[in-house]
Amino acid sequence: MPKALVQMNLHLHLVISDISGVTGLRILRDIAAGRRDPQALAEHRDYRCAASKEQIIAALTGHYQPEHLFVLQQNLELFDAHQRQIAACDVEIQGHLQKLVAESTAPLSSRPPPRSRRRPRVNEPRFEIRSPLHRLTGVDLSRIDGLGPYSALRLLSEVGADRSRWPTEKHFTSWLTLAPHNKISGGRLLSSHTVPSANRGAAILRLAARSLGRTQTALGAFYRRLAYRVGKPKAITATARKLAILVYRALKHQLVYHDPGAAAYDAHHRTRVLRRLRERAANLGFALVNLETGEVAEGAVS
Repeated sequence: MPKALVQMNLHLHLVISDISGVTGLRILRDIAAGRRDPQALAEHRDYRCAASKEQIIAALTGHYQPEHLFVLQQNLELFDAHQRQIAACDVEIQGHLQKLVAESTAPLSSRPPPRSRRRPRVNEPRFEIRSPLHRLTGVDLSRIDGLGPYSALRLLSEVGADRSRWPTEKHFTSWLTLAPHNKISGGRLLSSHTVPSANRGAAILRLAARSLGRTQTALGAFYRRLAYRVGKPKAITATARKLAILVYRALKHQLVYHDPGAAAYDAHHRTRVLRRLRERAANLGFALVNLETGEVAEGAVS
């Protein structure tokens, strides 16, 4: 659809971030129906659209060629067909979840409130996901930062709800290929890289880890610290592994996750760094001195 618009010198995609959204679809359907007036088309602007009516009018001022309009019409019909297929898949998934819920026992704990009340993203299921997942697992995985209800549904569809297949969290992260594959010879570590894999569960966790980069959470602070030190690819893998451990512990009912926040993580990391510095200074016969107070740090050897 964007290609057909560009061929008619209509640059709607430059002023509207998603032409398959409310404003974009209203305009496209009007164009396919035979309306060409840019001012009339701009009246379809939704109040949440960041672009002004003037910008939309300028983007819709072009030449409407019949061959390109035919292509636009065909692609719009194809888009609608795909949306109907996605809706049919959602109905099938919802029915399968209801069947699994009917066969399961009620969890001991009540379902916690959601972390946020955001609108579902494009192509996400429109039915309520948290309740059946909580009934199946007894926990709410969407409480973990980076994992929304839809991500939790996709992850559980890959790993299942049976935790007995992995005796420990190390077995779980190894199965996901998120654990380092250490090559040791003669007692010396030669390399420590994760094995390339097409594991879909790991891909979901990596995507969740990437989304944490701009959040003010403990996991977000962990990702940013590693990204600065070793680069983003390794930071994504390490954060995905940490997410896998949290998921395993939650499914084992060993953890009810509460985010301590980025500030708490940074303070905890600073404490660990100071402890290591004190130990290293003590081994070398030195002491750490607070430049603001002039006091010698506790635990150091003078």
